[in-house]
Amino acid sequence: MENQKINALWAHLHWLGVLAQQGSYTAAAARLGVSKAAMSQRIAELERAAKVPLVQRTTRSVRLTEAGQKLVDDTRSAFEQIEDSFAQVRDMAEQPSGLIRLTAPVALARQQLVPLLAEFLRQHPDVRIELDLSDRLSSLATEGFDLAIRHTERAPDTHVAWALCSTQSVLVAARSYLRRRGEPRAPLELQSHNCLHYPRSHESPAWTFERVGRSRSGERVTVPVSGTFAANNSEALREAALSGAGIALMPDFSAQTAVQQGKLVRVLPQWKAVGAFAETIYAIRPYTPHVPRAVAALVEALRRGLAKGFGG
Repeated sequence: MENQKINALWAHLHWLGVLAQQGSYTAAAARLGVSKAAMSQRIAELERAAKVPLVQRTTRSVRLTEAGQKLVDDTRSAFEQIEDSFAQVRDMAEQPSGLIRLTAPVALARQQLVPLLAEFLRQHPDVRIELDLSDRLSSLATEGFDLAIRHTERAPDTHVAWALCSTQSVLVAARSYLRRRGEPRAPLELQSHNCLHYPRSHESPAWTFERVGRSRSGERVTVPVSGTFAANNSEALREAALSGAGIALMPDFSAQTAVQQGKLVRVLPQWKAVGAFAETIYAIRPYTPHVPRAVAALVEALRRGLAKGFGG
């Protein structure tokens, strides 16, 4: 009889682990797709069965007691193994299926990823995608994401990463601005222009360029710049440039469509901006021995869709 009671608590132990990971009843309930009341009831039932407190409750968050943490630590690997085993069994199905929780930067997702995701879902009707648009670096395991798309110089060593494509920073402006203020012929001339920039710190902004092509290739110059508008979002910089406000430095994926349509033109094309934005877009996921078929299929679809890059 006692074993039957313990067997009935396996799900409760899993919920305790999710609570420890998420740090609040609300977040844990959302992660599990249940109500906060159900979450609280399961933990209370587990505490009654254990005969010791497992959770310390505060007004803003929860912390596990020593006993609660021991339960989570001792059962974590078992639940991870169960999850991995179930994922492998599910992937024996012919078609990818299931929910993929995906996080990606705002501008990149809106401009480049959403059309690719829509096409992927048409080809894989049994897959669902929940997309979180955020420029902050999320903790994938803590926040329950299966995959992150990141515009970064280096993927974290603790995660599995696939390089999807290369990207570069481009200097662009509207023709109306260049007619009004003139087109710079060398990086130092940017000091007399209204430069729309991405704020990095409290220091004065400066752009670094490297000459490309046969003539003096590799030559570098750093130019202090200033302007009337700064934004920590490349879409905002693009819209300001489109309005004729100034010369903007942004990732090529943000400028691509406007350049192709002739609404923005490249400035100083014989110089390459360096150090402003990362040069690789990665797909990143927490390490697990097994990658779900739906996640692997999505990574491959994004790799194919982004293979041509953002030139033009």
